[in-house]
Amino acid sequence: RDLHYPLRRQRQMCIRDSNKSIYENSLKILSDLISFQTISGEDNNSLINYCDEILNKLGATSFKTFDDDKKRVNLFATLKAKNSNGKAPIILSGHTDVVPVSKGWSTDPFKATVKGDKLYGRGSCDMKGFIACVLAYAPIFSKSNLNRDIHFSFTFDEETACIGAPILIKELKKRGFNKGICIVGEPTNMKIIDAHKGAYEYTTYFKGLAGHSSQPHKGVSAVEYAAKYVNKLIELRQKLKDRVPMNSIFSPPYSTLSIGGIFGGIAHNVIADKCHVKWETRPVVKEDAIFLNSEMDKYVNDILLPEMRKVFPNSKIVKETIGEIIGFDRKEKSEACEFVSSITGDNSREVVSFGTEAGLFQEIGISTAVCGPGSIEQAHKIDEFIKLDEISKCLKFLDGVKDKSSN
Repeated sequence: RDLHYPLRRQRQMCIRDSNKSIYENSLKILSDLISFQTISGEDNNSLINYCDEILNKLGATSFKTFDDDKKRVNLFATLKAKNSNGKAPIILSGHTDVVPVSKGWSTDPFKATVKGDKLYGRGSCDMKGFIACVLAYAPIFSKSNLNRDIHFSFTFDEETACIGAPILIKELKKRGFNKGICIVGEPTNMKIIDAHKGAYEYTTYFKGLAGHSSQPHKGVSAVEYAAKYVNKLIELRQKLKDRVPMNSIFSPPYSTLSIGGIFGGIAHNVIADKCHVKWETRPVVKEDAIFLNSEMDKYVNDILLPEMRKVFPNSKIVKETIGEIIGFDRKEKSEACEFVSSITGDNSREVVSFGTEAGLFQEIGISTAVCGPGSIEQAHKIDEFIKLDEISKCLKFLDGVKDKSSN
């Protein structure tokens, strides 16, 4: 036993050194990712090319899908199994966009800054921390005797109603990709999330007829009809509460509706010819969203537009769909949740109020769980941060993914 002790100690030191190297590389990569100012709606090609280069050097194959202007891009890369035995592939999924920065930061939001046990920067928590861990661990996957494919899915504009992911999902369906385990690395403190509500965002535009406020009968106030529209939404909000499903797992248990803003008018004494309303609903079931939209469309076509067009035939009301994030449904038996639990040892499952891309993967038959480093409590805030031990936890989790994906 004494003779073998130096060898065991040497192996342990090698493992510690390797783990330290991966950890330090994850912080380096996270620093690089934060420096890319990938605010939703902006060009994210540089960041995607950075990720693609790292993975391609390790032997990964990849493809990209773009928006119409090719300004924003999704990446899907694959490390192929060396000895595949039919095991379900693993998808490690994250979004590359971040929310805008407001004033008040104590550090440069696009420069990673470590203070104590925290790393600050826009996107550090939501969700470049997960992407950094995945990229830092990718060399280990590439050197392992994989018995299942490992996929890397990085999308654009998740923060604006998941605009990018559906483009990728469409391509995956086209390629016949409809099975596997997807882990969406949104910040959950490495807890398993297996359900969330949908998130449907709209902007409704009103076009009326401008005029002098002293002769309101000769104009069509877009603002007034927008107000009627909002009142109808508020009326339907109560009906959504009445439709609450039995044994709902959410809080609040019913579908919600929120008015984000009303914008219109140019002066006190001018009848406003333009106005728009931003609103959203978070349905617990898809049927609630269908009900709400059907009722609003009927109200517009049967009541509002006929009234407006009595005075001005060219009056218009147009609803623009910003995004419709489908809900993520709890499954009694979830291969993804069981896979994550087998690594973390935590069998608990929770629900969240925020939306993710999980439902999109689930919809095409891929078993999905949301689990990633950091806390949603820090997301979207001034001085956003991720605790360094969350990075360590995520890397340890990926070590478990490797063990369960290698011969």
